[in-house]
Amino acid sequence: MRIAVILGLSIAVASGAAARDDLNAEDRRKVDAVLAAPTDFAKAEPFEARPAGAGTVRAVSTPNAFSLPSDNLSFEDRQDFFVGNGLFKKLWVSSPSSTQASDGLGPLFNARACQRCHIKDGRGHPPASADDNAISMLIRLSVLDADGSVGPDPTYGGQLQDFAVPGLPAEGRFVIDYETITVDLAGGETAELRRPTYRLVEPGYGPFADGVQTSPRIAPPMIGLGLLEAIHQDDILAQADPDDADGDGVSGRARWVDNPLTGERQLGRFGWKLGNPTLRAQNADAFANDIGISTPDFARHWGDCTAAQPACLAAATGVQPRLGDSEAPDPVLDLITFYSANLAVPARRNVDDPAVLRGKQAFYEAGCVACHTPKYVTRRDAERPEHQFQLIWPYTDLLLHDMGEGLSDGRTLPGAEPGEWRTPPLWGIGLTKRVNGHSFFLHDGRARSLLEAVLWHGGEAQTARDAVVEMAPDLRADLISFLESL
Repeated sequence: MRIAVILGLSIAVASGAAARDDLNAEDRRKVDAVLAAPTDFAKAEPFEARPAGAGTVRAVSTPNAFSLPSDNLSFEDRQDFFVGNGLFKKLWVSSPSSTQASDGLGPLFNARACQRCHIKDGRGHPPASADDNAISMLIRLSVLDADGSVGPDPTYGGQLQDFAVPGLPAEGRFVIDYETITVDLAGGETAELRRPTYRLVEPGYGPFADGVQTSPRIAPPMIGLGLLEAIHQDDILAQADPDDADGDGVSGRARWVDNPLTGERQLGRFGWKLGNPTLRAQNADAFANDIGISTPDFARHWGDCTAAQPACLAAATGVQPRLGDSEAPDPVLDLITFYSANLAVPARRNVDDPAVLRGKQAFYEAGCVACHTPKYVTRRDAERPEHQFQLIWPYTDLLLHDMGEGLSDGRTLPGAEPGEWRTPPLWGIGLTKRVNGHSFFLHDGRARSLLEAVLWHGGEAQTARDAVVEMAPDLRADLISFLESL
């Protein structure tokens, strides 16, 4: 990790070329120069308006702002992108069906299509009421075994499926209760937060296990994922400080997980808890658990059904032997992965606006960049040419951070503690309202605004959060203007 001194403050920034094996000497010089922390906040940095490098698309004020192909895709690749888009929107149906290319749904599931959770390729939201089924949120389940290891609920598996194919009951549903918390801000302002608690109700297969742990998740936006995969592993690991050796109160831990296709131990990059190492693994996991569709990588034809659900395991599958031993045979997963790897990041807005620039300086000075690393240069040897050697501005370190008791889900995982979450990328966050029609943030959508999201930060982010609380109202408004420009 490199430490830059900005206006008398020590700011951690990505070290870029420090240990990378994909760069020559000239590349290293360029990377070091472009990743240097800003010293002048009176103007925007070079290339700052193009957060995805050559793949950036122009900003559009429509709900389709997150659904465009990367600007540097070839004409031939755009064909694969749009075929993948069709598969991403595809509605799967229960088996048996006359539409053999679309059957295999469930038998238990959370959604019938990828885009039913990632609405317009954007951010999901919690239910508006107990009767609201138009949501893109799910509940992960786990129990602690007698030896302290973590496992799925013996009856309901690792995830609560709130829908089922005809003839089977759904596993149940959840209800959210909110408690209002008032936070006093400098300058006489106040903010109201809502603290959620979750109740599992209407169990369809008997009681949940005693002490079952639950973790709510909303679907994150899909933009820029291929570029995140193209960040060099050394650039991520250089920022990790699990023992807080520098004493700044910010740790950051890498999470190592198994690649389900190869069995290789790899750096986790995707998911709220960094549970998957590759975008393909993330997509295959979602197919299996969210939709109940098997792929060549996860040949689980009955999704998350358990031995305690025999009728579920006896249901028909959508496997067509002439096409292979999965319900979504090749090249379905390849095309969806290509699509999700090349959803473009829109251009920044108002990068030269004085309020935005003041807010950017406040973002740095509050210490937000200790976790939300502004920029990287992707691998020179990235798998796809459109992702190679791009200056990108995702505002994430792709590490786990302890966010404090307020954001803890109480659920222990191998390599991830209850209060630890991946630093979410911030690019595109200011377009959430335009794309999804709401402004719910954090892993469970509890925050109804960007300010509320900041105020929920604790643990390693407590100092940065408190700095925002103590800002003068005008400067705090500038900070939000900066975030809205991303």
